[in-house]
Amino acid sequence: MGKRSSRSDGSGSSSGATVGYESELWQMADALRGSMDAAEYKHVVLGLIFLKFISDAFEERHERLKVAVDDPKNEYYVAPSTRNRSESIARLLEELGVKDAEKLIAGVEG
Repeated sequence: MGKRSSRSDGSGSSSGATVGYESELWQMADALRGSMDAAEYKHVVLGLIFLKFISDAFEERHERLKVAVDDPKNEYYVAPSTRNRSESIARLLEELGVKDAEKLIAGVEG
């Protein structure tokens, strides 16, 4: 995979991403892996890497959307008076015959 830096003084010039605790992370990963074969362990690690990627992408998109809904010039703008409409949605669902609509809405919001 990638080349690990052997410098632990924090001044490693091999890459800008080296922050000094890389060797500790590798030791912890080896301890967690235990006697598991590396071929099996890669599935765990790849899953965690994917989860981190998705989490970071979600957070970035969420922040952009929070800004967009507040900007009247943006196509995603939502007027503050219409942002929390759970009561009107509950009434509409009750009119349509959905039982326990308020509990349903409360479950979605909570």
